[in-house]
Amino acid sequence: MTTTKKRVNVSLSAPLESILAKLAKRDQVPQATKAAELIRIGVETEEDEFFDIIASERDKEKVKFVSNKKAWV
Repeated sequence: MTTTKKRVNVSLSAPLESILAKLAKRDQVPQATKAAELIRIGVETEEDEFFDIIASERDKEKVKFVSNKKAWV
């Protein structure tokens, strides 16, 4: 049976594999599903940190702000 999902082989240390197994068992999902969920959360966290850096660079004191109405006219 073919799948539309990309398969990735990941080598885990024994402690990490144990944690993944426990989390998957707790949530009653396969380890691969739990791993994919944790990777998704990690990617979202990385994105948040990246956008925070951009926002911090743009956040300056004493700047003139443009209203939403004027910006989209």
